[in-house]
Amino acid sequence: MPTERSGVSTFDEYVAERGVALLRFAYLLTGDHQLAEDLVQESLVRVHRRWSRIRRTDRPGAYVRQTILRQYLSWRRRSSSSEIPVAVDADRSGDGDPADRVSERAALMAALATLPRQQRAVLVLRFYEDRDDGEIAALLGCTAATVRSHASRGLARLRANAAAEIR
Repeated sequence: MPTERSGVSTFDEYVAERGVALLRFAYLLTGDHQLAEDLVQESLVRVHRRWSRIRRTDRPGAYVRQTILRQYLSWRRRSSSSEIPVAVDADRSGDGDPADRVSERAALMAALATLPRQQRAVLVLRFYEDRDDGEIAALLGCTAATVRSHASRGLARLRANAAAEIR
């Protein structure tokens, strides 16, 4: 889980310090840079109204990320996606050409884009945010069993899509 310091004095300082990480988190959820920017901006507007209280908490970043997650899950605006999932070659190592790593990330983002919102959120929270099932369940307002179900179904769908691409 990303580290954060508590006791940030101003909202501007917090955004300057953590803005890129928040945008990266939103991008992983949405798969679209513009939607991620909109999501972060809308979430920060909501957080700004309560910043005097939020900054006094032990982990203001957790509150902000939860706000982004809730905004993502409730957003009615969906982008029409023309992205096509691409198979990722499992034999390649991460030490190769940087262009290959960019291509692999793009393929992963395209594969994540095929998942329903809940499954995608669970996988991002589990593998990017490194949260356990209990934390994810609390963030999503469901049970840990539901989180495990979403993770299982999401991973199975990603595997099936990858297998179909290889054929």
